[in-house]
Amino acid sequence: MIEFSQKDNFLTLTYSTDNPWVMNEFKKGYETVVTVKKTFHFLKKDLYLPNNVTEDENVVEFILGRKDGDYFKIGGRFFDIKQGVFIHKSIVFSDNFFIAIKSISVFKKISEVVSEDIYIGGEDLKALPESEFRKLLKDFPNSYEIRKYAHARMGSVLSNYFDSASKVQDKYDNYMNKRQSVQGEDLSEKFKTGEILKYEAILKKLDGMLKIETSYNEKQWQNEILDIILLLYPKYISVFQKTPVIDIYNKKNRELDILLVDVNGNIDIIEIKRPFDNQIITKGKYRDNHIPLRELSGTVMQIEKYIFYLNKWGKKGENMLTKKYKAKLPSKFKLKITNPSGMIIMGRDNNLSVAQKEDFEVIKRKYKNIIDIITYDDLLRRLRMVIESFKKH
Repeated sequence: MIEFSQKDNFLTLTYSTDNPWVMNEFKKGYETVVTVKKTFHFLKKDLYLPNNVTEDENVVEFILGRKDGDYFKIGGRFFDIKQGVFIHKSIVFSDNFFIAIKSISVFKKISEVVSEDIYIGGEDLKALPESEFRKLLKDFPNSYEIRKYAHARMGSVLSNYFDSASKVQDKYDNYMNKRQSVQGEDLSEKFKTGEILKYEAILKKLDGMLKIETSYNEKQWQNEILDIILLLYPKYISVFQKTPVIDIYNKKNRELDILLVDVNGNIDIIEIKRPFDNQIITKGKYRDNHIPLRELSGTVMQIEKYIFYLNKWGKKGENMLTKKYKAKLPSKFKLKITNPSGMIIMGRDNNLSVAQKEDFEVIKRKYKNIIDIITYDDLLRRLRMVIESFKKH
């Protein structure tokens, strides 16, 4: 049995046994190392009693740690590791603080993952909070799990050559699925209120803009809608307007209205049009179908041509655009032309008939592999659905 105490400036460990084997070991030599519970490693000089005198040699008390500010510092040698361990003076612990199931040394295992000194509890900025350390102990893998994991790793390689080896991986997965898993902080719940407020503000702004859209000039309108798009599509981190692109076939310089850059450096194109009515699909039918109006088909054609120009520009274009926007991009960031996609924001669909909406959906799906066609009513619906979804969860 082991017990821990704080005495003066020391953290001590008292070990009780049925026989004096510890003291008998120390009699073999001053540098003899005694291992307690397969975790703690002591020398004779670590005994707490002055002059190493004890009345009961079945009970020995060691100095495990020494006061260092608000922490007890335990030298790495006590756990047979390179790092020092610092435990805050306020922590009350027992042997399972140091020893996991099947006599696994907790700090020995931690030292295999981290290389710096290990701080537990207290206000030190580099310290692991006590609550998080307790969670770690609760979910610490036992020797059975470690063995199963090792077998599973070997099985993943051997299964390519031996059919029976695949069963090892299945057994490990089944075991871990039954075991209660680590549950992290619920980030969705933590940020839900803020997200609802954000999307409600976007919805209010867009709805208000659509009611007075004639008050905006084209440039102002594009900038306001672009601001909303970036909030709805956080994968985009940069926007460049009036971007040059070379038409290598006609040897002409073209100009993209808006270029979007995602977190990986991939570029996409967006066209933002004013929300005029009767802009996307005909009221009348051609061969029993509503067809795209010139404004929509022309915008689609324009996007397709720009995508074509970019793809043909290739690596040369990547280098030129990266160089042009270097000062506005993260360090060592490279723009990539990898099958760019397009987005069109235009028109209203709130006054379309059922038949018009059905045909418009067919048109959108025809181009969906390269172009996402979004009406302003689409944006309003998406915002309302996002807000409703957050409120229900």
